[in-house]
Amino acid sequence: MGLISQQTFKFLRELKANNNREWFNANKQRYIDEVRDPLLVLVAQLSSPLAKISRHIVADPRPVGGSLFRIYRDTRFSKDKSPYKTHAGMHFGTRGEGMLGAGYYLHLEPRHVFMAAGVWHPEAPTLKTIRDTIVAKPKAWQQVSKKVELDEGDDGRLKRPPQGYDPQNPLIEDLKRKSFTASTTFTEAQACAADFPKRFIKACEQKVPLMEFLTTAVGLRW
Repeated sequence: MGLISQQTFKFLRELKANNNREWFNANKQRYIDEVRDPLLVLVAQLSSPLAKISRHIVADPRPVGGSLFRIYRDTRFSKDKSPYKTHAGMHFGTRGEGMLGAGYYLHLEPRHVFMAAGVWHPEAPTLKTIRDTIVAKPKAWQQVSKKVELDEGDDGRLKRPPQGYDPQNPLIEDLKRKSFTASTTFTEAQACAADFPKRFIKACEQKVPLMEFLTTAVGLRW
């Protein structure tokens, strides 16, 4: 049995059905014992294997400000005022870039477990830098595309070529992308298995060409 357990998913299922402060406060110790603390241990265990992929990747096991996202939702600008996320997420970014550059992500949700690599909906300057690098290094980008299957997503591309780019560029479909990510899905059983850290790291290794291209494109070390 791994650090992630059926109790982890059971808590998240129950939270989805009782997404209110009264229920959460009554079950907060369960959240700590069944979700937060085991995942912080997982983050710590992943630190060394991720460092072998790149010594600049950070796996931070602190409960606040580390790799594990907070369970609390920011509802200030959302119509949905549900106070809690009904999934757990972890982000492993490259040192010095905070949440702005390429990184690995692990998502745990009942019936929806996956890892992703790359950049998701980057800010305009970062997106332009990536597009400019693709234009400047087309062969390098084509090698990435051959080795890593990129996600399409629900809103994966612009309908028209981005302003300032040649519509006839052979890579125009990639230049239309709003995000540059690749993912691998898992079952809950796989997530709960003792070998899941190795399975996750293997998926990370498969996406190194994309991570390296994006990281160096925005001027960071890989």
